[in-house]
Amino acid sequence: MEEHNNGISLQKNEKNEPAGVSGTSTAVQTPLGSNTKFCKFCGGQIPMEAVICTACGRQVEQLQGGNLQQPSQIVINNSNSANASATATVGMPTGKKKSKWVCFLLWLFLGLFGGHKFYDGKIGTGIVYIFTLGFLGIGWFIDFFRILNKPNPYYV
Repeated sequence: MEEHNNGISLQKNEKNEPAGVSGTSTAVQTPLGSNTKFCKFCGGQIPMEAVICTACGRQVEQLQGGNLQQPSQIVINNSNSANASATATVGMPTGKKKSKWVCFLLWLFLGLFGGHKFYDGKIGTGIVYIFTLGFLGIGWFIDFFRILNKPNPYYV
């Protein structure tokens, strides 16, 4: 069964329902003589020139001037506080501030017993220095050059 109403063709089946649809009471309206297409998301009928579906509001076509070969650029705004604080403190010294000359004096008078290692917070190495007398003096001698090459102040 087919009706004409102000230039709009309504097709209904025997149950007085739209053709191809069962269980609904809405009629499919198709303007006579105009170019229309169907939305690929909701199936609604939209004008041929439409870029956005008038029924569901989703974009069905590329915008004019859009290049199909070049993918769109994705922008990610990450406000993760852990990453933000890590990048904000780049170049800033961390740890406890220590004096090069205090470490040198501890090395000079208590170096064989690891006094300068305890000052740096290296407790395990300091204990080893106590029992081995600075690795038999070899570690104590090497630490002389290490301490003199440190900046003042240094951070541990």
